[in-house]
Amino acid sequence: MRLYINKCWKPAMILLAGVLLLAGCGKSGGGGEIVEGKLNVVTSFYPVYEFSVAIGGEDANVINLLPTGVEPHDWTPRSKDMLNTSKADLFLYNGAGLEGWVPNFLKGLNQDAKVKPVELSKGIELIYAEGDDGHNHGHAEAGENGAEEEGHADEAHADEAHSEQAHEDGHDHHIDPHTWVSPKSAKIMAENIKNSFVEADPAHKEGYEARFAELRQKLDDLDAKFTEELAKTSKKEIVVSHQAFGYLCRDYGLTQHAIMGLSPEAEPRAQDLVTLSKMVKQEGIRYIFFEELVSDKLAKTLASEAGVETLVLNPVEGLTKEQQENGDNFFTLMEKNLQNLILALK
Repeated sequence: MRLYINKCWKPAMILLAGVLLLAGCGKSGGGGEIVEGKLNVVTSFYPVYEFSVAIGGEDANVINLLPTGVEPHDWTPRSKDMLNTSKADLFLYNGAGLEGWVPNFLKGLNQDAKVKPVELSKGIELIYAEGDDGHNHGHAEAGENGAEEEGHADEAHADEAHSEQAHEDGHDHHIDPHTWVSPKSAKIMAENIKNSFVEADPAHKEGYEARFAELRQKLDDLDAKFTEELAKTSKKEIVVSHQAFGYLCRDYGLTQHAIMGLSPEAEPRAQDLVTLSKMVKQEGIRYIFFEELVSDKLAKTLASEAGVETLVLNPVEGLTKEQQENGDNFFTLMEKNLQNLILALK
């Protein structure tokens, strides 16, 4: 696996802090049952779950498929997950290549299932990372959001028109699926959730609209804080464990250098770590960012080699058990991300 460097300057690469409304029935962590008399919603992973619970309130029963403490890239659903989803009204997933299991999952649902699948990344200007050999090598560009195409090695759901164009151009285009990590993209996803709720359950439209407005305001405030605080930093480059921060970088004028690619599973070559270590020293980078849900071994190895420290930068793909017990959520984790970015970019 080669070194991944993703340039995210917005002009060049078009590459709940308060308590959420948790009054509605909801189950995070790979469990939950269908509840009669409510809008039953199944979500693919944590950020979608949190936004859905906030918008659904007392009118929706939200079940999250991904268990607590599990990183979503390699997770696959169980038979019980398929059974619950077959009985639900909505199945909400990120799309953009994150959940490679979705096409087969939907095919495996009961034939009489009336559940509507909703891809929440629709409407977001997606980032495409170019590379050969099926890997991203550091160039990224924006593309219009159509149907999904392969974003990880085992992911399907290709957009035929885009694939044909990519083939004609002689390039592999891999979608960065980490849309929710930027508050700007998260607002689009939240609105897609609200719209799907209203369409499926128009009798409770007023409640969905009101709760969405509260969630959108929190995301607006978070967006404004990221914009204001990151504009003040003297440095603009970050080194991360895996390439999960493209949308955050694009939207707030940063550049990410990633040890691993769009999936956090592949190991880089030794020479890539040496090259990245030299860059860290040359650029005066003081921190290497790591994530809680994946091994920090490579980040610590690079930090040791370069003589720098490590900090957490959380892609908010899920909660650890400790974070769940502490009452953390998307907003508290993103606030911590911002504070760590400010520290690293001084």
